[in-house]
Amino acid sequence: NLHEMRKAVFTADAWRSFAVVAVGLILLLAYNIKKINAKALVGCLLVLCLVDMWTINKRYLNDGMFREPLPKTNAISKTQTDEMILQDSDMNYRVMNLAGSPFNENNTSYYHKSIGGYHAAKLRRYQEMIEEHIAPEMAAFARAAINAGGDLQKVDGDSIFPILNMLNVKYAIMGQEGGQTFPIPNPYAAGNGWFVDEVRYVNSADEEMQGLHQINPKRTALVDTRYKSILGEGGMMPTDSMCAVTLTQYDANALTYEITSTNGGVVVFSEVYYPGWQATVDGTPVEVACADYILRAIRV
Repeated sequence: NLHEMRKAVFTADAWRSFAVVAVGLILLLAYNIKKINAKALVGCLLVLCLVDMWTINKRYLNDGMFREPLPKTNAISKTQTDEMILQDSDMNYRVMNLAGSPFNENNTSYYHKSIGGYHAAKLRRYQEMIEEHIAPEMAAFARAAINAGGDLQKVDGDSIFPILNMLNVKYAIMGQEGGQTFPIPNPYAAGNGWFVDEVRYVNSADEEMQGLHQINPKRTALVDTRYKSILGEGGMMPTDSMCAVTLTQYDANALTYEITSTNGGVVVFSEVYYPGWQATVDGTPVEVACADYILRAIRV
C-alpha cells in the first residue's frame, strides 16, 4: 500500500544518505592524513554530490517525461481563396474578409495582412476610423461588388470606398452559399505610398475625421495644423507625372521605400501613424506627420 511504498522510499533514502556521509568522511580523513590533495578532495566531493542528486532528481525528471514533438494540429487550413490571393507578388497589400465578421476573427491574418482582426485593445484612432469610415465603406464595397458582378472596374471605387483604398485594401474575401469564399480584387487600392496634389490643414481632429468624407485621399491629404512646420504651408503641390513610391523592404519595425520625383512634395504612406517612428531620406532624418487621421506623411 501507499504507506509501505513511502516507508521503502524513506528507508532507501536513509541508506543513501548514510553512504554519502560515510564516503564524505572517508575522503576528509584521507585528505587529513595527506593521502589525497585538496584538488582531488574537491573533485571527489563534486562527483559524490552529483551522483547523489542525480539519483534523486531522476524521480521527478526522467526519460519517460520526454517525447517527440507532436505534429501541428491547430494550423489554419489554406483555402483556395487564400491560394489565389497569395499568387500576388507584391511585397505588401491588405486583405478585407467580408465572408464573416471582419473585426471579430483573426483567421485572415494567418496568411495575409488584414484590415480587420480582433484585439481587445485597439488604437483609439483606428477604432474611431472603423466606426466612422471603414465599417460603412465595407458595406458599400460589398453592395458595389454584388451589383457589378464582382468586376469593380464598373464602379467608381474612389468615391464609394476611398478610405479602404487609402488603406491599400487590394483584395476582398467574399462569402457564398455552402461556406465557400472567393476573392475580389480592388483596382482602386492606393498602394504603399503616394504623392498628394494638395495638403489641406484643419484645426481639430473632428474636422479631420469629417473632412475625409469630402476628399479623395489619393489626391488630398488632410492634416492637423500642428504639423504645418513639418509638411510646409500646404495648398496645391507641383504636379509631377513621373513621381513614384515603391516599397522595397518590409519588416515589422523597418520599412524602406524608393521614391522618384522631379519636384518633390508630400508623400503619404499607407501605414498607421504612431509616435516613435523615425524616418530618413537618403540618410538625413526627417520628421513624420500624421495625415488623414491615421496615416504617416513626410515631405520629400
